[in-house]
Parts: sequence; structure tokens; C-alpha cells
Amino acid sequence: MATQRPLTSFKCLTFDCYGTLIDWESGIWNALSPLNQQLPQAHELKDDRYGMLKKIVSHEMAVQKSRPDALYSAVLAEAYGNLAKELGLAASEEEKTKYGQSVGDWPAFPDTLEALKRLQKHYKLVILSNVDRESFGRTLQKQFPGLTFDAIYTAQDVGSYKPDLRNFHYLIEHCDKDLGVKKEDIIHTAQSLMHDHVPAKEVGLVSAWIERGKDGQVKSVMGDPTDDLADKVTITWHYGSMGEMADALEAEQRGQ
Repeated sequence: MATQRPLTSFKCLTFDCYGTLIDWESGIWNALSPLNQQLPQAHELKDDRYGMLKKIVSHEMAVQKSRPDALYSAVLAEAYGNLAKELGLAASEEEKTKYGQSVGDWPAFPDTLEALKRLQKHYKLVILSNVDRESFGRTLQKQFPGLTFDAIYTAQDVGSYKPDLRNFHYLIEHCDKDLGVKKEDIIHTAQSLMHDHVPAKEVGLVSAWIERGKDGQVKSVMGDPTDDLADKVTITWHYGSMGEMADALEAEQRGQ
């Protein structure tokens, strides 16, 4: 835990969206149901949410690395097809396309919307997400009713996917240019250690870890801490939900 300034001394929260604000893992697991249903009952991954998610994350990252300019919907579709091939299953073009377009249906965590509205009373709110603009537009419409982000920066805008440092340099540059917010007044807020907290440390951003899946919740793939990342991250704040972060801000404001 790093030495920290008060939460109230910062001006902007930048967010990973999928996994932090949106329950990416439940959404993905539901969208993978056609493949799970095809698996024989004796298969080691049958009904194994955690195992299947680890597999699809691996395929997704491989596609993002090989095709950094691909739209996220296309990345998802290709990753789905590659996972099906690895498992020896059939996946039609229609299935792959449907999976790639499922982003807007992934649900927000129950605490997300209320917490963001509370946090927005003090901070500018900015999205930095591995997504394309059209897919995020569906998420914005379906999952964030009545909420306006101060800026939205996508992988499509940057031309690469996190954890590429280009995404974080883009974030810092545009928060300054578009919002008048300097790097030292930003808290990068995210679940994924590898995609967000490692590169945030490299570019000098302080960060808040939203550890979805702690306290008896479903085990998380994206926030799963690993020993080899221990020296690569510096977590300044650590919460189990966005609601906890909003509570902490308001406690500071009350002088508690």
C-alpha cells in the first residue's frame, strides 16, 4: 500500500470499464453458453466458469496482440472461434458474430451506477477501455442510464489495446488537453492488475484496485492476483466494489 494523498485531493477518476464497472465475466460466461452446452459432460471444462473464462481471456489477448487495430467486436468473434477450435467444437459465423456483438448486454455490477453518480459530484469520470466506440455506445445506453462521462477513450481511438503503454500515454495526454486535468490529479481505477495496474505504475499514475470477486463472491479471472505481478504494481487504494470507494470518499468529506 503506497503512501497516499486524500481521495478528495484528486480531480479525476479514470476507469477500466469491463470487469470494473461492468460484470464482464458474467456477461462473457453467458455468451459462451453455446460452447459450454456442446462440451461432453465428462470434459474438464464443462460448466467450469473460471476455467472457460481463463481460456477465452487467453485467446482474446492473443488476438489483440496480433491485430491491435481490430475492432473489439471482431476480436471477440475471432477469440470465440479460436476457443471453439481448441475445444474441438463447432462455431458458426452467426454464433461468432453474435458473441462479438454481446458487449451491450453485459450487465453493470449492482453498485456501479449509484456509486458513479456519487463519485461524479467530486470527480471528472473518464473511461479508458479495450472496446470499440459502437460497442461502448450500446453499453452506455443500456447499462448507464442518466450518466454522462466526461470523456471516453477506447482502443479504437488509440489504435492499441491495454496493457500497451500507448493507451495510458493517450489517456494522460487527453485528460490534460480535453479536460485540463494533469497526471498527478488522476486516480486510475480498475480491477485487472495485468491490463491496468501494471501499466499505470509504469507511466506514473496512482491507482485504486477494485477487487471484484473478493469477500466470498464468484472467483474473478481478471482481478486474480498473481505472485509474478507483486513487484510490478503499486496499489494505493483497495476496495471490493465501486460502492466502497464512494463510501470512502464521502467519509473523507465528512472528516471521518
